Amino acid sequence: MKVLSPMDAVWMYVDGPQTPMHVASLCIYSLPEGAPEGWLQGLIEKLRSHREFTAPYNLKLASPRLKSVLPTWVEAEDIDLDYHFRHSALAKPGGERELGVLISRLHSHPMDLSQPLWEVHVIEGLEGNRFAIYTKIHHSLVDGVGGIRLLIKALSADPDAREVVAPWSVGTRRSGPLPARQHAASLSKLWSGVKDRTTAMPGVAKSFASMARDAVLRAPDVALPFATPRSLLNGPVSAQRRFATQHYTLPRVKAVARAAGVTVNDVFLGLSAAALRRYLGELGALPERPLTAGVPVSVRPKGDEATANAISFIFANLNTHIEDPVARLRAIGESTRLAKERLQDLPRSGIADYTSMLMTPYILQVFSGLGGHMRPVFNLTISNVPGPDRPLYLCGARLEHLYPVSVLLHGQALNITSASYAGQFNIGFTGCRKTLPHMQRLAVFTGEALEELERSLRLGAKAPLEARAVAEQR
Repeated sequence: MKVLSPMDAVWMYVDGPQTPMHVASLCIYSLPEGAPEGWLQGLIEKLRSHREFTAPYNLKLASPRLKSVLPTWVEAEDIDLDYHFRHSALAKPGGERELGVLISRLHSHPMDLSQPLWEVHVIEGLEGNRFAIYTKIHHSLVDGVGGIRLLIKALSADPDAREVVAPWSVGTRRSGPLPARQHAASLSKLWSGVKDRTTAMPGVAKSFASMARDAVLRAPDVALPFATPRSLLNGPVSAQRRFATQHYTLPRVKAVARAAGVTVNDVFLGLSAAALRRYLGELGALPERPLTAGVPVSVRPKGDEATANAISFIFANLNTHIEDPVARLRAIGESTRLAKERLQDLPRSGIADYTSMLMTPYILQVFSGLGGHMRPVFNLTISNVPGPDRPLYLCGARLEHLYPVSVLLHGQALNITSASYAGQFNIGFTGCRKTLPHMQRLAVFTGEALEELERSLRLGAKAPLEARAVAEQR
């Protein structure tokens, strides 16, 4: 039995019928060259033969009714693999639009809280001799970096490897109570952590004092909580989702970053800002004041192989009031630089408390039912997750694209998350179906925003945009 950490428990507290807190990945694979008829069915049977379940796939809530009080993990017994591992098919030849319809539907379904909180869906029938695997898992079990780690462990860098390891069987299973020595070490570590956090509190207080000073001075480059306009993105959300994707080659994004003197993540924020400016502008819903983004930042210590949540947040001014794309991008870069400096000035032991204090007003909004009815803490979440830098294979099937699918909360009708992979920069747009009409336009506008930046920075002629939008019917 294990009580969830405060950071993990938050995702359980805010889980609800309209806001299921599962994150997911959409992996698109190409069949191995010369794969015979029935190859995919053979792969499914191999995966289904794995009946050993390892953490976090063997964990479930001790009491779903107490999830908002004291959420606790226990090891599940007699896990029903047929419930968690599912096989779907698109009508051949399934296009990106049809895949988008299915992913939107699958991601809209909440999971049964009495079961281990994960599902794996193999989807066949995708055009171009491809298939997809959609995997979703509750956010209280993994963060973005942890989810990527779980994926990598089930794949191989060798295109000739034919051994199949089911993701739910990777690693080893630990059961039974902690040995006395390990238990004592855990208690010692807990006490040490309490002392470290007490020592760090002055630094945390100093950071919040600095934030308050910026609010009084109204520093234009600093994005602050609640100092953001209400927008179309910030009402209550419904239970149904839309999903769209975009991808570029990573060298294109890096070239823009170098030319503009900003980071790759700043370029991603800039592309998102450009797309939102155009999308909301066409709907007549672009606020005069600039939108702000909450940007998750990994605070996982080097060498930490855990998959549980280890994130903090910074706020980024998206400068959507600036018309010039390069000036907007550089203003975003300055905003993120200042935000990172504030976080880096904190002692590591104080980051958890800083994050908790920073996000508490937002969590209270959602938990009290006021989310989407009050001024937002920030307008949307934009997250960049580093992925593997080399091609990966599943029983010889090459992983072609990796797209993240994320969570929505009341007051947060759009989430934009990217994942790098083998020289690609892949973006997943997760939105509220009721709030965001024609959301696939965001994916198209983001692609055109990169071309606009390349022209403005005079980076020369580019190859046709390498992009494919996964979007459902309007």
